[in-house]
This record gives sequence, structure tokens and C-alpha cells, in this order.
Amino acid sequence: MIQDPSIHYESDQDTDIAIERPAKVILFNDEVHTFDEVIGQIIKATGYDQSKAEAITWEVHTAGKACVYEGEITRCVQISQILEEIELMTQIEV
Repeated sequence: MIQDPSIHYESDQDTDIAIERPAKVILFNDEVHTFDEVIGQIIKATGYDQSKAEAITWEVHTAGKACVYEGEITRCVQISQILEEIELMTQIEV
């Protein structure tokens, strides 16, 4: 395709960079779920061991939120959906 030099064309590079940049699953604190429920759901969603899930849960409790996972957007969506199965509040940041 020949492009007219007098016209500005949008580059797909911005999109490619956004896709390649790691996304993050953020889990927010709530007053509804017990520590054990949150720990269990983090393990189910991520496959982390008990101690890592406990550390994340403690961070959520003390800081109000924590990054549960950082990586591919598709994996972030999967993890977020599993966490939300018990109505935990999550957000995906890109």
C-alpha cells in the first residue's frame, strides 16, 4: 500500500506496545470475606502456595489493595474472573 506523505497515519506500534506491556490484577479489600476465603480464592485463581496467598491477603487487608498477578492480559482476565466468582473486587490495570 502506498501512503500519501501529506497525510498522518496512525501506527499500530502503540497498540502492540500496550499488548506487550504486563497487565496487573489488583485485588481490593472488603469487609465481607474472611482471610481464609480470600486466601483460598487466590490459590484457586493463581496456583500460588499458601504462604504467598497469605502475604497477598495481608497486603490487601493492610494497604487496601494489592497486585495479585502481573503478566499477559489474557491470564489477568482469567485470574480476575476466578477471584470475582466469590464477589471479590478486582481491577485490571494495563
